[in-house]
Amino acid sequence: MTTLIERFRTGLWYENPGLVQLLGLCPLLAVTSTFVNGLGLGVATLSVMVVSNALVSATRRWIRDEIRIPIYVLIIASLVTCTELIFKAWFPALDRSLGIFIPLIVTNCAIVARAEVYASRNPVGSSIVDGVVMGTGFALLLMAIGAFRELVSLVWLLAVLPPGAFFSLALAIAAKNTIDGRRKNRRDALPRRSRLANR
Repeated sequence: MTTLIERFRTGLWYENPGLVQLLGLCPLLAVTSTFVNGLGLGVATLSVMVVSNALVSATRRWIRDEIRIPIYVLIIASLVTCTELIFKAWFPALDRSLGIFIPLIVTNCAIVARAEVYASRNPVGSSIVDGVVMGTGFALLLMAIGAFRELVSLVWLLAVLPPGAFFSLALAIAAKNTIDGRRKNRRDALPRRSRLANR
């Protein structure tokens, strides 16, 4: 259980694909003008990441090294096509709002990176957990930036335009770095206090 909690903490905070690794920035910056857009693209990306990790992990012993990346892209493209058809059938308004960014999930570096770095080297169950964790971290970042931009746009119209996306992501990264810095300072201060108390 502790390992699962640690994995979620890693995916949501320490190795978040969008916030730390800065992968998948094109959809992150272009689509997140509203919370609903962020939610839609986040759920689509999460589902593709989970299933692609499972399929890459399940087939990793039969994929030759020379053709592994094209095979990963083929798997991801098939899943993205299915996801796009689901959006067109059940969520047509959201599909129109997201436009080309659903098919562009195929080129999302975060998904291909997790397939190459993790799923191709680990068992299916662990790869599914990794897909859930990393996909959730990316989806939450999309939703948070979408909600922030939507709220700020009520007083500052620039927030829903492309510069607002860069500004929102910069604020999110700055906030994360500030929180991490304070945690590190607190951790560093504890041994010093105990040494001073022992004197």
